[in-house]
Formats: sequence, structure tokens, C-alpha cells
Amino acid sequence: MGTSVLSLRIDHELLQRLRHHAARRGMSVQDYVVRTLIRDDFDERFQTAVEETERFYGSSDSEDEDQVRPSAGIR
Repeated sequence: MGTSVLSLRIDHELLQRLRHHAARRGMSVQDYVVRTLIRDDFDERFQTAVEETERFYGSSDSEDEDQVRPSAGIR
């Protein structure tokens, strides 16, 4: 897998907050931002998979207590 460069122009206050968050974790701002983007991308892909699973198996409108929706507990 190759890499590419992404250049951003962001607000000074946001950059300061990112620096603070990264420093608390002992990371560079770049590593912190990349990790955050990866986590967000995973969350979106996981949510999409859950929604597709629910569509495939149908909506769980029934009151069957033995069944739990795949998205139970996901925000």
C-alpha cells in the first residue's frame, strides 16, 4: 500500500487542540490525525456493515426477547 500527501489549512485553535491531544498520547500531530481518521473510517464501515446486515435479515420489529438487533449498543 502506497502513501500520499495531504495538506490541510486549519484554524490555529484547532491545531492547538490537536497538539494537546497528541501530546497527551505521546504522539505527533500527524500520527494523531491519521489514527483519528482511521478510527472514524472503521466506525463508518462497521456501521454500514451493521445496516446491511439488518437489511439482509430484516427489521427486528418483533418482540422476540431471544433476538438482539445487530446494531444494539452502537451509537
